Amino acid sequence: MRLMWNIIPELQHSRQLQRLFYIQKRCSSVEQFSVIRMPVETAKQLERLKFKVKKAERMQLVQNSRKGDCTVPVISCKRKEYNHYLGQSYNKFTEVPLASKGWQHLKAVGDYFTINSHAKNPSVEGSEEDHLCFESLGLKKDLLTEIYKLDFEKPTNIQALAIPHVLEGKNTFITAETGNGKTLAFLAPILQQIAKLKISMGSELPFNSPLGLVIVPSRELAEQIFDVARRLGDNLGISVQVLVGGKTKKKMLHPELAQQDLLIATVGALSKLTTVRVWNTDYLRHVVMDEADTLLDDSFSEKVLHFISKLPVQGANEETQQPEILSGVQLTLVAATMPRSLHTILHPLLNLESLVHLTTPHVNRFMPHVPQRFIRVNRNTKTDQLMKLVSRDVKRNIPIVIFCNDSKTSDWISLFLNENNISCINLNGAMKAVLRKGRFEAFQEGKAAVLSCTDIASRGLDTVKAGHVINYNFPSYIADYIHRCGRIGRVGSKVPGVVTNLVHFPNEVELVQRIEYAVRKNEPFHNVNANITRIITNKIEKKLEVKMSE
Repeated sequence: MRLMWNIIPELQHSRQLQRLFYIQKRCSSVEQFSVIRMPVETAKQLERLKFKVKKAERMQLVQNSRKGDCTVPVISCKRKEYNHYLGQSYNKFTEVPLASKGWQHLKAVGDYFTINSHAKNPSVEGSEEDHLCFESLGLKKDLLTEIYKLDFEKPTNIQALAIPHVLEGKNTFITAETGNGKTLAFLAPILQQIAKLKISMGSELPFNSPLGLVIVPSRELAEQIFDVARRLGDNLGISVQVLVGGKTKKKMLHPELAQQDLLIATVGALSKLTTVRVWNTDYLRHVVMDEADTLLDDSFSEKVLHFISKLPVQGANEETQQPEILSGVQLTLVAATMPRSLHTILHPLLNLESLVHLTTPHVNRFMPHVPQRFIRVNRNTKTDQLMKLVSRDVKRNIPIVIFCNDSKTSDWISLFLNENNISCINLNGAMKAVLRKGRFEAFQEGKAAVLSCTDIASRGLDTVKAGHVINYNFPSYIADYIHRCGRIGRVGSKVPGVVTNLVHFPNEVELVQRIEYAVRKNEPFHNVNANITRIITNKIEKKLEVKMSE
């Protein structure tokens, strides 16, 4: 009763309440000597009072739980009243408070907030379990020896999930957060399959007739995967070749002929050299589309789908039931984000029921182990803020990756930093293939402190040495933001890293608000669509329709 008295102070001086308690006390004392009971109306009033007290207690518990753990800030803001804490929740009927809500106004320049690291890398969640090891995934001893030589100790969650499924020989679509080790998840089982096929086939393959093919969107990614595949395959007797753009006519007229088991290729070069039969696809048994969300973007999809349609992909016949082990060319798609139009794109090529979809729980979510800062800037403060950030990290020997939305800005940042005695390598899609060659490797080897680039460097590149990603131009789409942030905090990274975002224009503010909202609500990012080309095209078409109607 004392608790009831404290929770409802407005009833403390109520004569009616005092009378109820007095009657209850008298009735309880008399009850042992007589059969007199409390009046019915009085008992009902007392029950209603108890109900109000319990309701008030529940409300108090809910309010306390919504505050979260005030010792662990998930979002730290310049204006402390907007801080968000671990476990904090919001009433679904009230507006979620955003630190970036007023950033559309010019007076918001100088405001900032940071989403702190508040959990371990989800890619290795559960890796401490004793049973989770490469030996349990069905890989042969010779391949395991090579994997351990590359300093892989235990499989990540997507590797443990994907390797056994790919080994089974079925079509697979693998989606996992960036930096999760997806390359090994498909390379290891493919190399084991190729080694087995070579034994069963007995005779040597014709020249330039690979058993496996990995298609990628950029030459930098092709060379990176080639390096890993070559080191894994050398002692297994598997020869690996990389095929990228540049000097294509020379390759057609004077092709290099050799027995190759696995080919890593970019889309353009592959399309041209298979058309003229420099490379033969008749013996292909496994095709991988790495960064499939980009390859199925409208900028690549026409060439990719034309190439895949020529292959006898297993499960292409919808009328036949799916056998336990499919026959034909095995198809594996790998991506960090899933295209919304995937089913529409792939439906003409294969029976979608033959495609096993493997994913991790953290896809399209904020990476909780990577701190990310958002700073509201304007035209006058943006360059100063960049110089301040870069100068500080160069003194601490922290490699930096700076992302821009276009090649001209990437060129300008490279010139600007080099003129200020900060070594910077420039890498963007507008550069000729001859100029691009070796630039990313030079940054990885520490020949420059900074890499200034466009989104060409945001897909799949294993930048484990990078410690800071700066979005000088904040991306226009959430898919690009996810890929850019994935350049740090990767499995095997020696430093945790940090992302700094310089936010300037209104459309950038809108995307920041979406990100902040998702983190506060602990929800995945919505409308993650990697098909940027189609989005832009649709916007242009809508604008033209509006003009025509006017």
